[in-house]
Amino acid sequence: MYATNYHRASSVDEAVKLLSDADEGKYVSGGMTLIATMKQRLASPSDLVDLRHIPSLKGIRVDGRRVTIGAATTHAEVASSAAIRSVCPALCELAGMIGDPHVRHMGTIGGSVANNDPAADYPSAMLALNATIVTDRRQIAAEDFFEGLFETALKGGELITAVTFEAPEKAGYAKFPNPASRYAMTGVFVARSEAGVRVAVTGAGADGVFRQADMERELAANWLPDAITSVTVDPAALLSDLHATAEYRANLVKVMAKRAVAAA
Repeated sequence: MYATNYHRASSVDEAVKLLSDADEGKYVSGGMTLIATMKQRLASPSDLVDLRHIPSLKGIRVDGRRVTIGAATTHAEVASSAAIRSVCPALCELAGMIGDPHVRHMGTIGGSVANNDPAADYPSAMLALNATIVTDRRQIAAEDFFEGLFETALKGGELITAVTFEAPEKAGYAKFPNPASRYAMTGVFVARSEAGVRVAVTGAGADGVFRQADMERELAANWLPDAITSVTVDPAALLSDLHATAEYRANLVKVMAKRAVAAA
C-alpha cells in the first residue's frame, strides 16, 4: 500500500470538511472494496476519512412501514434486525447472504450502495424497494442513483447518510452466488406493493443492476412463480465472463426470479 493520511471523523460535517481539505481523499467505512484495492496498488488516496465512529450514520429505525437504515449500519446488523424482519424479512435474508461473517460484520450498507459493484446484493434491493438514498446534500431515488458499473449519481465529496423505503406487502430475494466470493452471479429481488410490482436484477447486467419490466407485468397480473415462465430474457444486454455466459445468466434470471417470488 502507498502512504496515506488517516482521519477519524466524529460527525458528518467533520467528515465532509476533512475530505474537502484533502488532495485526493476517500471516505472509508467497512473498507471491503477500498482497502483491498489499495493493497493491490490500484488506488492511492492521499487521505482516508473513517466514517465508522459517526453516531448519526448508525442505527435502524422502523416507523410503521417506513424503514430507515443508517449508512454505517453493517450487513450483520441488518440481517439480525428484528424491526426490519417484522416488515421486510427479505432484506434481512439478503444481508445474511453477503460474503462471510467477517465481511458481514465490517461491510456497511452505505458503502455497498455507494460502490455499486455490479455483483453486489443491496443495489437490487434498493431498486426493487423503490428506496431513497439520503446524502448530506439531498435525497436521490434509487431509480436515478445507479448509473452503471461502479457509477452512481453521487457528486465529488457527497456522503450517503442513510437509505429509506416503505416496506412492501411482499418481497423476496434469491441469488446464485459465486462459490468463492459469494458475490451474486445473478440475484433477483422482487417486491409487491400497492404501487405495483418491481423486479430488480443484480450480477447479470452488462451495465449493472436493472429492472425486468416483462416480469413485473406478468407478476402484477399473477403473483406466482410460474407467471414468469413465458418471459424471455434477452442475453444481449447481459454480462458474459469467465464465471458464466450471457445465455446462462439469462436462464439464471428466470430461475432466481421464480425462487424470489416463492420466498416472498
